[in-house]
Amino acid sequence: MDLLALADFNLVARHGGFGRAARAAGRPKATLSRRVTELEASLGLRLFERGGRALKLTQEGRALFERTGALLTELDEAAAAIASGGESPRGRLRISAPLLFSQTAMGKLAAAFSRNFPEVRLEVTTDDRPVDLVEEGYDLVIRVNPPADETLVGRAFLRDRLVVAARPDLTRPQDGSPARAVVRGSGDGAETWEITTAQGRSRLAVEPVLRLSSMTMVRDAALAGVGAARLPISLVGRDLRTGRLAHWGDVDGPEIALWALYPSRRLLSARVSAFLDHLKAAFPTGAPEELAAYLDDESR
Repeated sequence: MDLLALADFNLVARHGGFGRAARAAGRPKATLSRRVTELEASLGLRLFERGGRALKLTQEGRALFERTGALLTELDEAAAAIASGGESPRGRLRISAPLLFSQTAMGKLAAAFSRNFPEVRLEVTTDDRPVDLVEEGYDLVIRVNPPADETLVGRAFLRDRLVVAARPDLTRPQDGSPARAVVRGSGDGAETWEITTAQGRSRLAVEPVLRLSSMTMVRDAALAGVGAARLPISLVGRDLRTGRLAHWGDVDGPEIALWALYPSRRLLSARVSAFLDHLKAAFPTGAPEELAAYLDDESR
């Protein structure tokens, strides 16, 4: 198999078209088309479905792209490392991270990483959906409590927990009547929150009076006195310490864990290894208090 033709095929597949691939690589479109056609002829397979403006991988083309893309990346990185005389991270690093973590911590983390590794072109996108690492070209994804996936490996680098908090002038009902509440997401009707206080476990009846789509919006509404809210301790730790919010109890429920995930079939690149080490340095134990302290530290 012609390795150069295979590399050109991966270039076209990654960019989704001959024109975009040619512009990205500074190569003639006709050359890329000829190389891919020659590769198809040598394999006896059609790798792309060509029709109109759309260019779509066939089933065989997708399989070839998924199996060879990571290998070609590793070859490029190995060649670059040998040429530079070391394993200094360099090149493009694409990361997908959830909304709340991106809004609160990712800007500081990305800036510090870029200062430490100026030869890495870091790109971070925010998305709460489960992205496809291979199909969408990500090197690393950060996810909250991800489901088991045999195609991915990774590590939990940070843990958090939910608390019920409200402005101090909002008194928790003692007669069993529902408390006004700000909640994340849609839905109708009353709810009951299971919480733990110094006196033990209890149920808090709540009446959602405001529904918002992000935790930062919920926090802002709670600070405005609209109602009580379930919020991550990392997000409201400073508010609780300064008295802007009062702690009504800890929410009973599963642990919240942030995971850094990457494809198990590819060797761990120097860029990904460097970012994983960066996360470990920022959060050595992964405790919720570390994230709260990280967010409070204005010097970072």
